[in-house]
Amino acid sequence: MLIIKIQYDIILLLIIKLILNYRRGIFMEKPYQENKILSVEEIKEFWSKTYSKEGKPDWSHIFPFYDENIFFHDSIQKIHGKENFVAMCDRLAKRCKSLNMDLYHIIKNDNVVMMDWKMTMSFRFFPKKPIFGCTRLTFNEEGLIIEQRDYYDLWGDIYDGIPFFRRFYRWFMRVFFG
Repeated sequence: MLIIKIQYDIILLLIIKLILNYRRGIFMEKPYQENKILSVEEIKEFWSKTYSKEGKPDWSHIFPFYDENIFFHDSIQKIHGKENFVAMCDRLAKRCKSLNMDLYHIIKNDNVVMMDWKMTMSFRFFPKKPIFGCTRLTFNEEGLIIEQRDYYDLWGDIYDGIPFFRRFYRWFMRVFFG
């Protein structure tokens, strides 16, 4: 009889907890927004699916992890809003003949994730060219990416493939910044 009463009390407490959580709005409709930030393993899994060695990238499966007010910033552009971010990704996919990304390290500290990578792109008239860089993802309280900052030396990696410019660029960087 005592065991039945204890089980009844546990079930009653669980029902009360469910009702209170529902009233507080803890249940969310979108996936992976259970007030948690993606784990390092989840980030590696989802971002690795984005790029293919055979063809064009597909970002559609990671767009749900971005906040509507995403701020994206890299060496070329600054973009505000998810709609503009999606459009930028679509433009890059259309421009590239192929695009592949190898993730090397992913580090997470509170709501910030850093990852370093090698991105290999090929355009219609140019051979494949690797660009090395890193990305900082900042998550908001809902577990969505609110800011993405990509760091890379676009010109250095491009000029390394052009014999005359490679020497001049590396000399210029060494003399004035090194």
